[in-house]
Amino acid sequence: MQASSAKAVPITPDVLVQRARQLAPKLAERAEAANAARAIPKETIADMQEAGFFEVLKPKRYGGYEMDPQVFYDVQMELAKGCMSTAWVYGVVGVHNWQIALFDPKAAEDVWGGGDHSVLIASTYMPKGQVTPVEGGFRFSGRWGFSSGIEHCDWVFLGGLIFNEGQPPEYRTFLLPKSDFKVVDTWHTMGLKATGSNDIVVEDVFVPEYRTHKASDGFMGTNPGRDTFTAPLYQLPFGQIFVRAVSTAAIGGLEGMIECFKEFGGNWTGNMGAKTSEQVPAQMAVANASVAADEMRLALDRNFTELKAAAVKGEPVSVERRLHFRYQAAQVVDRCCEHAYKLHSACGGRGIFTDFPLVRFFTDILSARAHYANNPDVFGRNFGGALLGRENTDFFI
Repeated sequence: MQASSAKAVPITPDVLVQRARQLAPKLAERAEAANAARAIPKETIADMQEAGFFEVLKPKRYGGYEMDPQVFYDVQMELAKGCMSTAWVYGVVGVHNWQIALFDPKAAEDVWGGGDHSVLIASTYMPKGQVTPVEGGFRFSGRWGFSSGIEHCDWVFLGGLIFNEGQPPEYRTFLLPKSDFKVVDTWHTMGLKATGSNDIVVEDVFVPEYRTHKASDGFMGTNPGRDTFTAPLYQLPFGQIFVRAVSTAAIGGLEGMIECFKEFGGNWTGNMGAKTSEQVPAQMAVANASVAADEMRLALDRNFTELKAAAVKGEPVSVERRLHFRYQAAQVVDRCCEHAYKLHSACGGRGIFTDFPLVRFFTDILSARAHYANNPDVFGRNFGGALLGRENTDFFI
C-alpha cells in the first residue's frame, strides 16, 4: 500500500489528534468482534494508515512527519478511549518507526527502500535470542512471547544477548523479515485480547550486523543512524520513548472508562433504590480518576518537553532526571489500575456482566500492568537507591 492522499496534504498535530478522536467511536463498535478474533481488524490498521498515524515518528525520507513524541502519545490516548487494544498495538508498532532511525541506515532501506512506506514492524524485546557471531553478522535462533500486532507486520524486532568473554552480556535488538520467523498462536488472555500478541519462533537464520542495534548506543546516544537521521527527535533516549509506548494507552483507557462511568452513574438506580450519582464512593471514584488522568498527561508532556529541549541544544539529561522520568512512566498503569478498580467497584452488581462497557476497559488496564516495563517497584527501588547514593542499575533510560 502506498502513501494515501490523506498523508499527501500538510497536516498538523491537532489534525492528527482530531482524526484519532473521530476514529475512536468506530473502534469501540469493532471492539467486541476484535476481541473475539483476538486480533485488530485489517480495516482498523487501514484506517490508521490512511489517517497518517504511523507516520508521526517516522523519518521524513520515508514519508514520515518527524513530529514530537507528545503527538504520538496524544493520538494513542484518543484511540484508547475507543479500544485500548488498538491503542496498545499502535503504541508498540508505531514506536518502531522511530527506533529504526537509530539503526544503521541500511536497515530502514531494507524495510522501506522498495517504495512501500506503509510496511510495519512488530517486536518482542525479551532477551531470548541465541546468538552466534559469524562473518558479517550473526546466526540467530529462539522463541519469544508477546509480539503485539504481529499479524499486520512484515518485519520484527527481537531481543538477544551477545556473550563476550570477560565482558557483561551485550543486549541488542535484531531486525528480521517475515520470511525468517514463524508466528505461533498462543494469545488467549483476560484482557488486551485484540492485540494478537502471539509468539515468534526463529530457527537458525542469518542477521547482518547492520540490522542490529546495541542497547548501549541507545543509552549513550551513539546510534549508527545519528549522522543520517539528524532531527532532535532521534537524539532522544530510546528507553524514554519505548516505555511510554506501553504505558500511555492505559491513560486513554482510564479516560474511556471515566466517560462510560459518567454515562452509567448519571442515570443508574440500583435494585435497592440507591442512585449511583448520589453515592460518595462513586463521586470520589470519578473525581479522583479524572484528576489522576490529567496529572499523568501533564507529567508526560512536561517530561518530553524537557527531553526535547535538551536534544535541540545537544545537551545531556542527567541520569537522575532520566530515572525520575522512567519511574513516572512505570507508575502510570499501576495508578490507572487503582482508579479503574474504584470505578468498577462503584458500579455494584452491574459491573460483573461481560456486556457492561466498563469491563473491557478494566480488564485491558489490568492486563497492561503485566508488562515488565509497567512494574513500578523495580524502577522505584532503583531510582530511590540512586537518590540515596547507590549505583544505578538501569540503563534502559
